[in-house]
Amino acid sequence: MGKQYERIDGRLREFIERQPVYFVATAPLAADGHVNVSPKGRSGTLVVLDELTLAYLDFGGSTAETLAHLRENGRITLMWTAFEGPPTVVRVHGRGEPVFRDDPRFAELLGRFDPSVDGAGLRAIVLVAAERVSDSCGYAVPLMDYREDRDLHARYFERKDEVEFNAYCERKEYVGTSIDGLPALPLPLPPRPN
Repeated sequence: MGKQYERIDGRLREFIERQPVYFVATAPLAADGHVNVSPKGRSGTLVVLDELTLAYLDFGGSTAETLAHLRENGRITLMWTAFEGPPTVVRVHGRGEPVFRDDPRFAELLGRFDPSVDGAGLRAIVLVAAERVSDSCGYAVPLMDYREDRDLHARYFERKDEVEFNAYCERKEYVGTSIDGLPALPLPLPPRPN
């Protein structure tokens, strides 16, 4: 039986921090707009900042639908599911905000993550203020064994310097604007703060 919680604490926080993958869902306001669901991984790229605030690193590599939707309306849902152990699904519905490289908060927020995960290809940090925290059974979720993180993403972007990464973002479709034509990642990218 599902339950709603006032905050992310104790058992919920441990569960979230233990999962190797989670999913992010956003949507534009337009009824005919494209709903987006993105898988997220890479160990250490999500942190629970406090009982009602999370942040994750947003890297290049695909479109920027999440950034566009957050800039337009701020609605976001994060979901974790247990692929091993007791069947559990945890959702955080909230308000999200992209914090771009030229935002004064960027460096401070980045400092909350393990420095080893701050790799090349970092576009933004997504800050999420939880408005609803809940869990439910994961009875229909299959049991699967986690082996390891893939390193292909990190290796690919480590081969690009800042100029090359900026050029990559500028030529990639649906990065500066979303599929629905919403402003997404501001281009050209500002330099990363020191």
